Amino acid sequence: MTVHTPPPNADLAETLLAMGRKARAASRALGKATAADRTRGLKAIATAIRAAAPDILAANAADMEAGRTKGLDAAMLDRLALDAARLEGIAKGVEAVAALPDPIGKELARWTVPSGLDIARVAVPLGVIGIIYESRPNVTADAGALCIRSGNAAILRCGSESARSSRALVDAMRRALTDEGLPADAVQLVPTQDREAVGHLLAGLDGQVDVIVPRGGRSLVERVQMDARVPVIGHLEGLCHVYVDGAADPDKAVAVVVNAKMRRTGICGAAETLLVDAAIAGTLLPVLASALSEAGCELRGDERARAIVPAMNAATDKDWSTEYLAPILAVAVVDGIDGAIAHIARWSSGHTEAILTEDQAAAGRFFAEVDSAILLHNASTQFADGGEFGMGAEIGIATGRIHARGPVGAEQLTTYKYLVRGTGQVRS
Repeated sequence: MTVHTPPPNADLAETLLAMGRKARAASRALGKATAADRTRGLKAIATAIRAAAPDILAANAADMEAGRTKGLDAAMLDRLALDAARLEGIAKGVEAVAALPDPIGKELARWTVPSGLDIARVAVPLGVIGIIYESRPNVTADAGALCIRSGNAAILRCGSESARSSRALVDAMRRALTDEGLPADAVQLVPTQDREAVGHLLAGLDGQVDVIVPRGGRSLVERVQMDARVPVIGHLEGLCHVYVDGAADPDKAVAVVVNAKMRRTGICGAAETLLVDAAIAGTLLPVLASALSEAGCELRGDERARAIVPAMNAATDKDWSTEYLAPILAVAVVDGIDGAIAHIARWSSGHTEAILTEDQAAAGRFFAEVDSAILLHNASTQFADGGEFGMGAEIGIATGRIHARGPVGAEQLTTYKYLVRGTGQVRS
């Protein structure tokens, strides 16, 4: 089954509204399906993605060529690129979502009140989720799979960079759903790159869209949060910090810092700022700088850092607020954990921060006082990922405080209702 393309001169608003109505019907059908039905559909999708590998990789090659012609930078091209290994990873990610406990119908709490009423709070799907994202084709499969696992329908609006790849993935997913007797319209891809389509989604498609999830750069997220007339699960940029405390193990610190920055620089969990305790900076910062430089990382330091490692470039205020998504790292020397917490409070986007220390009290204070969605102790920020959290996959890392925070997986794509059982009670 192919993605539906509107006829020439079709009214965009009507096209999107029709998609919303189909999604609403699909969400109701999917919500009524059994957990086993949803699992079967997800396994079929993983199989279909593998079977469609030649088509998907050919579509991605065309996207990559167009991206290079357009002048996309190395980080954007890396996020866009698919090969056999990455595509297999996408299929395995769908299988991991299939293996998750089904959240729908899960009893979250239950109690009895003095009137004798038995009250239960039970998880239910959100309904129809609009997902607006940029260059990562893997989001297409991750988002669709997580919505199916949680009984929701997804309306996907990808960026122009990944349009061909996403279309090929959605084609495979819809074929699998149809073959398994499940509603293909549970996963739909907006068939145009017209920016006006985003506006229609944000307006809610006449009540058909329940939640919007943006995944992309600051400008995209800010536009969604400003213009949306439906609730938003927001994902701001990853201005992630690693603080090396005075009580850090030096060998552990070098390994974690290099991994946090350089394992994959183009993901939102990559470290963008390194903070080093002044108590150990004189001895450890040269070692950290050498290891990072050998790995190909450019360092931009404050005055105190450059006094210790003069080869660093000078950092400006802009460096503390920039998500590089590239092998560039801002470095500051701070006065212990107080200085680290103050720097993070001023500059962080609330995504992910890590402390490296053998002092459990310092780690406990960091956990208690730093207000970000994900905090790590003696571990790389690159673990800020739903798959690594055992959630199968994620739609994004939510940096807000309402409804969902941190990795947004299947469980976070549910709400709840109350089931109240009585024996004939009337209220006096």
